[in-house]
Amino acid sequence: MQQIDHIGIAVKSLATAVPLYEKLLNSLCYKTEVIPTENVTTAFFKTAETKIELLESNSDDGVIARYIAKKGEGIHHIAFEVADIEAEMARLKSLGFTLLNEKPKPGADNKLVCFLHPKDTTGVLVELCQGIR
Repeated sequence: MQQIDHIGIAVKSLATAVPLYEKLLNSLCYKTEVIPTENVTTAFFKTAETKIELLESNSDDGVIARYIAKKGEGIHHIAFEVADIEAEMARLKSLGFTLLNEKPKPGADNKLVCFLHPKDTTGVLVELCQGIR
């Protein structure tokens, strides 16, 4: 793992959360993106070397909507940049970590992603991400 790529924060409404985070971070949202495979819309902020990703569900039964219903708004995941996502997935699987997807899938910000089950990572949803070449 090379570095923290971003921290994902589940929000009920980007219309409410984006202006709040623009004030909080003293930085404008530089990109919003719809991710059909995850049924979410994201908004990105850059702070030093780390990005903040706000995630809003696009449906009442989406993964982010279910997360908010169970745990409320807040930190959803931490994402680590990796050089070779398939090699990192194989390494972690061989060490007993549970992958939530068997193959990398397209994610936000032009990345391939894979998530690790929080039961294996002290309750933290961990995302691996690699820029699409």
